[in-house]
Amino acid sequence: MYQKFLLLFITGILLAVTACGDTDSANDERVADEMDPLQDNEQNETQTDPGQNDRLGYVNFSKDELENDNERNHTATIDRTQLADMITRIILRSDGFEQVGTLVTDEEVLIAYRKDEETDSEKAAVMARKTAMSVLPRYFKIYVSENDMLMQDIQSLHNSTVDHKNYDNTIKQIIKEMEKTPQGLDNTMDE
Repeated sequence: MYQKFLLLFITGILLAVTACGDTDSANDERVADEMDPLQDNEQNETQTDPGQNDRLGYVNFSKDELENDNERNHTATIDRTQLADMITRIILRSDGFEQVGTLVTDEEVLIAYRKDEETDSEKAAVMARKTAMSVLPRYFKIYVSENDMLMQDIQSLHNSTVDHKNYDNTIKQIIKEMEKTPQGLDNTMDE
């Protein structure tokens, strides 16, 4: 019952957060789409509600159209700061958490938190991990820790300008420290 409630709660929060997105970027995307010759086909012009672009995403191309579209760069990007913000806010809305710090790298997510005394360590770790899993693509490795001192470490890592070798070593050291606390791994997750 608790897991169903948590899933519904997280889903509701995600919907609320995504509904409050940045309208300027949506307008920029709409302008870019209008300039894209592939978007000017018949199937895409049947839309009657102009606000529907903010709620739904749909494209329809033929193979010939796609082959002729080689001059545009079609690279998907992830806004790591927005992901970290979303994860942190959702975790803080859960009972038992007082402060949360989240760092999203290109491969890992580091979540350090301070929980209240009544919250079980394993339960808090599971909640933090599952929250991150619900927001992130599957390839991210997620590390959580109730050691709130690590919040300072991940914040300083975010603010630093270390070279790549030192950066990797620092990440590894922080992960090693995080792994000393419960990671929220249970039998239902396959990591």
